[in-house]
Amino acid sequence: MIDTMGEWFNDVRDSLGFEVAATIAVVLVAVVVVVIGRRLVASWHDRIEQGWIASDDHERREHGQRIATISGVVRLVISITVWVVVVLTVMAIWGIPMGPLVAVGATVGVAVGFGAQDFVRDVIAGFFVLLEDQYAVSDVVTIAGVTGSVEAVTLRTTVLRDLEGAQHHVPNGEVRVSSNYTTGFSRVVVDVPVAYSTDLDVAMAVILDEAEAMAADATWVEAFMDAPTMLGVNELDESSVNIRVLLTTITEQRWDVKRAFLKRIKQRLDRESIEIPYRYLNVIMPPS
Repeated sequence: MIDTMGEWFNDVRDSLGFEVAATIAVVLVAVVVVVIGRRLVASWHDRIEQGWIASDDHERREHGQRIATISGVVRLVISITVWVVVVLTVMAIWGIPMGPLVAVGATVGVAVGFGAQDFVRDVIAGFFVLLEDQYAVSDVVTIAGVTGSVEAVTLRTTVLRDLEGAQHHVPNGEVRVSSNYTTGFSRVVVDVPVAYSTDLDVAMAVILDEAEAMAADATWVEAFMDAPTMLGVNELDESSVNIRVLLTTITEQRWDVKRAFLKRIKQRLDRESIEIPYRYLNVIMPPS
């Protein structure tokens, strides 16, 4: 190995001008390729964002979110691929012997492999997250016990922003189960409690009527993907009979629909004189 390196050094000394010029040329070409490639991907991302994510069509928005997620990974892959090629090309220009480096690299690779098992696991898991389209940027998900909006997906981590504004970096290898709340469609399940003395048929008719009125309201009609469904009595609780109604909505408005419906049904039950029971405590004071 020492003799081989010595021969390489002598060759470099004799033809230093050519190698330097060739190395500079290769590096400049690589920089140009990386800059152009990343700009093309960024331009593609911007067109997707303007033409798909900003669309009124729910399916186009979802598709655009997934393409935007992949574009970030594509930019990283372009950079890594180009610089790997640059390193190999420069080594060939300078005549650096590959055999000893391969042997050393294999030894170092084994050592690093044992210490970087989690990193490799995260990268492989991240690849399958993207391949299987489990979630994308702007989706609301629960992964590894954390719930939030997806801000970024890389091959190693997923970045979430929760409702309180905290940012969470979740290694992809920790994602055993991913629950996506904003893909395809959403269902809002609402249990409305009424008193045991209430006529249940009347209560169910009132609740369904209010749900259908909301679905037909001009403010909310675009948020509903299907007509509300009355599921009926769901539970006999300690102090109430719980009536369940199902609302099918577009994904991004499920929480707005739920909050608005809870307000409307409370006001409607008040107008219909249907009691929403609550627990109370009678305190009997002993005579003084």
